[in-house]
Parts: sequence; structure tokens; C-alpha cells
Amino acid sequence: MSRKVVRASKFRHVFGQGVKADQCYDDIRISQMTWDSNFCSVNPKFVAMIVDASGGGAFLVLPLNKTGRIDMSQPTVCGHTGPVLDIEFCPHNDNIIASGSEDCSVMIWEIPEGGLVTPLNDPVVKLEGHSKRVGILSWHPTAHNVLMSAGCDNVVILWNVACGEAMVRIDSVHPDLIYSACWNRDGSQILTSCKDKTIRVLDPRKGTVIAEKEKTHEGSRPVKAVFVSEGKILSTGFSRMSERQVALWDPKSFGEPLTLQELDTSSGVLLPFFDPDTGVVYLCGKGDSSIRYFEVTDEAPYVHYLSMYSSKESQKGMGYMPKRGLEVNKCEIARFYKLHERKCEPIVMTVPRKSDLFQEDLYPDTMGPEPSVEANEWFEGKEGQPILISLKDGFATTTKSKEFKVHKSLLKTTSAAMGHQHGNTGEVHALQKEV
Repeated sequence: MSRKVVRASKFRHVFGQGVKADQCYDDIRISQMTWDSNFCSVNPKFVAMIVDASGGGAFLVLPLNKTGRIDMSQPTVCGHTGPVLDIEFCPHNDNIIASGSEDCSVMIWEIPEGGLVTPLNDPVVKLEGHSKRVGILSWHPTAHNVLMSAGCDNVVILWNVACGEAMVRIDSVHPDLIYSACWNRDGSQILTSCKDKTIRVLDPRKGTVIAEKEKTHEGSRPVKAVFVSEGKILSTGFSRMSERQVALWDPKSFGEPLTLQELDTSSGVLLPFFDPDTGVVYLCGKGDSSIRYFEVTDEAPYVHYLSMYSSKESQKGMGYMPKRGLEVNKCEIARFYKLHERKCEPIVMTVPRKSDLFQEDLYPDTMGPEPSVEANEWFEGKEGQPILISLKDGFATTTKSKEFKVHKSLLKTTSAAMGHQHGNTGEVHALQKEV
């Protein structure tokens, strides 16, 4: 009886590569704050990074193409009175970014086209409602102008950014510090992990617990959790012996994990990034110099190790480009923006393919920038499904121009050689029309 030794997967040979030195962003003083957020946010227009700032908090927003050495006098977004802990670009407007800070406030900023020319001090909206520092921000994936913030006061607030109001305040669910908070794909549920070692699935409008699991990871270090495909939950944490773990859970039967794997004994918190289009999850450890990636499937052991990108420099933070910002011509399935102490380095994840054609199996329709419901409608109970877009429109074949040149030179020689043979002129005209 023949037995499959190697699991078939089109992502088995995905490889990561740092870009050349001139495509990095150099001479940036990345924030030294000890806080387990990404410190970086990117979209197809801009890259934003939290930087060191004396007397307050600041972050840098650069157009993607402004690579190389960044001048010390580069203007920053500097309206917070305390260090910035988390930043996130709005998924529905590439010029809008939210920031949370130690000064207990959340601010919404509008970045001008082409980036900042002068320092930005005044936010479009200032959201005040937390009594301690705000360390987690997450925009609603499908509802316009809905932002979730979680603070060290153990409170989760859902804001209607358009009118600057706190619409939902979830303050009696978490008895201790909230380590992570995120939405599911259509924004109908919230997932949080907490210092009490419990992960909870919440109803965002009612603020009630739908499902919860205590002691997901026995260790006392921070736990991070994200929704993956089909409503399942992937969590990263630590064992009692301080080994790093990754686990997969089904909230419908939260008793035992579907799988729990031990990875290593490093102390950095693992930040998970899940790509719903490919089913690949990337684990980036704070302070690590590697990115591990796994494929999440329906068959045991559910979380399959693919490979690891390794480098010499450790990472202070990590930005993750939305799918619509990738170069589909190059079979790029993910791009990370790795923060070093003094620079930001893009890292490209690629599936090796020989063909120049659009790879439909790698790029199913993905989340577009259009919201499907307005904030007030969503708070009143209307759900919004993601509006998907095809990435084929952003695909430009690499062979088109070459073929065109070949055709043209062919035509010249054909018409010169056959101009006197009247029988063939019809074919020449037809060729010219095609081109």
C-alpha cells in the first residue's frame, strides 16, 4: 500500500527574501517602548512606523516609494503627549490612520497625498474614553468608520469615528490586562486574549461573551489570538516551562485544542498574521530574527509547518501589507515591513512559479477597500459582508512589451519583402490591425 510521505501543498516552497539595501528605509529611530504591538502599519500608499520622540509620542508616515536614507528633519505625526503604542491604517481609506498612546487617547489622522511636508499636530478626531494607556487598535473590516480600542484599564471601546463617540463600552468582561483584540472576517465577532489566560469570543454590539476558554496556554507570558478560516482560532503563547506554543481551537467545542505545538524556548511574543486567501499564518516573534509560516487546513494536524525565513538582525516590530498592495506579477503572496533598530526592511514572500501568467490559484478574490455598511447602520445591527475584488486588474504581464517589439520588427521585414507580391498584402494588413 503506497503511503503519501509529503503532504501536497502549493505553499510548501514559499520563500522569504529581504529587498536590496537601496529599497529599505534607513536612519529611522524606531521606538524603544517595551510593548507587544506591531509598531508598524502599511498600505499600498504609505508605511507608518512608531519612532522615538522626546517629550511626547510620534510616528513617521512615508510614501512607499520614499526609500533610502530618511532625513532627520523628516516631519512626523506628533500630536500625542505620551509615547505612541499602536498605529493602524484604515482599511477603507489609505490616507487615514489611527494611533493609540500612553496619554490615554486615540487620535485619527489624515495624511495628505504624497506624504507629510510639515509636522502634523492636529488630529481630525480625538477619541477620549480610556482611563489608562491605549495599546491596541483595530478597524472594523467591513463597516465604515468603526474602530475598536483596548486599553490598560481592561476596557474595550467601539467608536463611531465619524461622530467621535464611544458607542459600545465593554468594561466588565476582562478582569486583567488585555493582550490582543481583533475582529473576524465580517466583523460580527471580536476575539480577545487576556492576562487571566482566557481567550474570549465576544458579541461586539452587546459586549457579551459568546464562548471562552480558560488556560489556553499555561505560561504567564502574553497570549495573542486571531480568527482563522471557518471561525477557528489560532493562539500563540507559552507553556509552563516557558516554551513558545501555537494552538488551534474550535470555539464550538472549546474543550481541547485541535492541535498544540511547541516551537522553541525564545522569550519574544509571537505576533500572528493570517492570510485568509491562502490559509497561511505567519508567526513573527518580537526580538526574533525569523518569520515562521504554517498552513492551516481541515486535516490533522491542522497547522502544518511550511518553512522559516531567517536573517541576522532581530525585529523590533512588523508591518503586514494588505493583499491589494502586492506585486501579483512576481507571485508575491505576502510582504512584511520588518523594523530594525535604525531602519525598516521590506521582506517579500514568494511562491516560485515558471509561468508569467496570472496565477489564479494563488490569488482568489480578496478583500477590497470598499466598506459594505456605514457605522450607524452597523451599530443598529446591520451586518456587512466583505466586498471582494479581483487582483487580476492589477496584473500586468511581463512579456507583453517584448512580444510587441517582435511583432513590429516582423511586420517591417514582412512588408518590405512582400510589398511587391500583391497576393500577400491582405495578410500583412491583418497583422497590422492585430497589433
